[in-house]
Amino acid sequence: MTMKLSDGERQAALDSLPAWQRVDGRDAIARDLRFADFNAAFGFMSRVALQAEKMDHHPEWTNVYNRVRIVLTTHDAGGLSTRDLELARFIDSLLPPA
Repeated sequence: MTMKLSDGERQAALDSLPAWQRVDGRDAIARDLRFADFNAAFGFMSRVALQAEKMDHHPEWTNVYNRVRIVLTTHDAGGLSTRDLELARFIDSLLPPA
């Protein structure tokens, strides 16, 4: 079973993932993204979905036209875990540098 991150691990993780924000009231992180259009947003989501399926770790997300909101948490662990960090880093790798 995947273990929930300690407070120190969580803070270090957030420091290493500056584009991700804590979710108020939850032990989770989120990122809001905008793409050129729906096709670009959906293509991005498809790439993330393939990796999430390989990891057997699926994001909570929404898509409205060119916007995608992603929330990561590990329900089995009751909060943020290393699996969320791995998926967040994969997601970041798909995006151009800020």
